[in-house]
Amino acid sequence: MLGSSSCSHHHRHQEQHQEEVHLQADLSRPQPPEMVEHLRQHHNHEIQQVHHQEVEMMSRLSSYNPPSVYLRHLLLSCAHSISRSDYTAAHRITTVLSSSSSPYGDSSERLIHSFTKALSLRLLLHLQPLPSTPSSIRSSYSSNYLDENDDAILQSSYLSLNQITPFIRFSQLTANQAILDAIDQTHCLQQQQQHPHDIHILDFDIMHGVQWPPLMQAIVDRHQPPTLRITATGTNLDVLHRTGNRLSKFAQSLGLRFRFFPLLLPQTNINHTVDDVIDHLSAVHLLPNEILAVNCVLYLHRFLIDREKLCLLLRKIKAMNPKVVTLAEKEANHNHPIFISRFEEALNYYSAIYDSLEATLPPNSRERMEVEQVWFGREITDIVATEGEKRRERHERFISWETIMRIAGFQNIALSPFALSQAKLLLRLHYPSEGYNLEVVNDSFFLGWQKQPLFSVSSWH
Repeated sequence: MLGSSSCSHHHRHQEQHQEEVHLQADLSRPQPPEMVEHLRQHHNHEIQQVHHQEVEMMSRLSSYNPPSVYLRHLLLSCAHSISRSDYTAAHRITTVLSSSSSPYGDSSERLIHSFTKALSLRLLLHLQPLPSTPSSIRSSYSSNYLDENDDAILQSSYLSLNQITPFIRFSQLTANQAILDAIDQTHCLQQQQQHPHDIHILDFDIMHGVQWPPLMQAIVDRHQPPTLRITATGTNLDVLHRTGNRLSKFAQSLGLRFRFFPLLLPQTNINHTVDDVIDHLSAVHLLPNEILAVNCVLYLHRFLIDREKLCLLLRKIKAMNPKVVTLAEKEANHNHPIFISRFEEALNYYSAIYDSLEATLPPNSRERMEVEQVWFGREITDIVATEGEKRRERHERFISWETIMRIAGFQNIALSPFALSQAKLLLRLHYPSEGYNLEVVNDSFFLGWQKQPLFSVSSWH
């Protein structure tokens, strides 16, 4: 019985082989034009059917898998397709992802929605290359809920970010304490002087200046009020003037002598360059008998496109002889030159960000939606959709900043125990979620969610 089956299989194999030989012989002969066109159309129809079946299969599979796990896997598949320049497959996957994710769902759905929009923009820019300006990137992230073309919306999202998350407050509060410690140390060394040192803060990218009212209050409470000067950089003169006016009124209410100097940097292409900053440093007016503090909170990463020039800028700052330089940055490597590595790093990082928002805010929170879709959505778009000089979100981990700062001639200053207690109190009072954690590594502070470090703050001299 077994031998009969083998013999039958052998005959079928011979017949199949003869059919393939005849088919190859037929195909080797010149075909009539109408036959060629018929075969071409038939081939295209088969490809379309395969594509359609593949999309249907992906849709069906999603119903048999945990949505977040499946969609995340699909998101990674799309990124890998793009890295292989398989844009057809990537487009098919983004179609499925767009219909399966929502900015109103849980944290996973919202995250996938943001990354899908960024991947879709990357595909669009590949098919239709356009000049990448801030407005074009922001407009690609517009929705019925928000219009990111309006700079006021972007500024509003920053204020919401400052209100509903500990990220900015942690960075600014810790930097303020480092500045206060430097002031205290100087006053202790100069107690015999009748007049206290004046304080001068050079703040890069001051925005709304929300960092400084708590510091003003602390200075008035702890010392005979000296003169506080703030030199603030920015690219919008109106915003700088409004910030200066608000800070001046607050200082007046405290009885603090205060002066504000706006330093306008040019807005060229996507953003000002490190050369622009170096060129404008000469306009910073330094006075004798003053304590200079330089504040770099979530700012310097955009200049990592040129490490040599960034080190030159830091050496210029070092030459100004500041008592303290405060540095806060995201604890992530979003500056990897290989797209897929950068994408996977960003996906893990912003997964923790979105999870922390879900743990502390209700799903219908307008501020949460604003922060996710505008502020973090803008960052994700920049990291995922753009390449080369067009990218500005070039975050790197603390180990890179430690090397850069030491090359520029700076030494790390240990942040005080009071700064640590203050940061812990901030999290306990304002963000009572068990997921946030603080660590001290190499005399610097790290704020994280669960096991994912998110931000680092350090102090340098």
